[in-house]
Amino acid sequence: MNILLVEDDRRTAEFVAKGLAQAGFSVRRAADGKEGLERAVSESHDAAVVDVMLPGLDGISLVQELRRRKSALPVILLSAKSTLDDRIRGLQAGGDDYLVKPFAFSELLTRVHALIRRASRSSEPAGVSAGGLRIDLARRRAFRGDREIELQPREFSLLEYLMRNAGRVVSKTMIIERVWGYQFDPHTNIVEARICRLREKIEGAGGGKLIRTVRGAGYIFEEAN
Repeated sequence: MNILLVEDDRRTAEFVAKGLAQAGFSVRRAADGKEGLERAVSESHDAAVVDVMLPGLDGISLVQELRRRKSALPVILLSAKSTLDDRIRGLQAGGDDYLVKPFAFSELLTRVHALIRRASRSSEPAGVSAGGLRIDLARRRAFRGDREIELQPREFSLLEYLMRNAGRVVSKTMIIERVWGYQFDPHTNIVEARICRLREKIEGAGGGKLIRTVRGAGYIFEEAN
């Protein structure tokens, strides 16, 4: 899942981006309001975390412009302003949640998950099924038959991406950009390593292979043979 982080304070941005990445999210960053707005309207994101005090275009104005453009992107506003009037202003502008600085990352992560769950109830199915495998998107759990498969956050994101593209070959470049969220490095073996580990977990108990390597092209998730 993709998160847009719009934060001009470098230390805060790195702290939040690192935590979200460790939780399995692909994080795309913007350092000012104008860049944040451009990325919000031109790229696909599951949610945005936006600081209120931004250079160029403040967070409140950014959210107002998104709503004016009929964007339903879920937004959590971050601010050092903690008065009731400030929170009301942020929510009335179109923000979906408001978190006061300083905050515990665990609280931000909980709110991000809650926001995405609320948004997904109206726009996406509760889960994805393919090849005898089922994933619960809200609880981020995977099952093969009656057996639950224990996955790390990044493994779940990788499996989700493959299952959403079941029957379609996805390249190494596509996977690393969508699941890891950074520019493709042709020398890294991170995709191969995670695919190998994922295969062990979902195919280890039998039932046939689900992830096939297409030489020179990438990988495909397909029905077990």
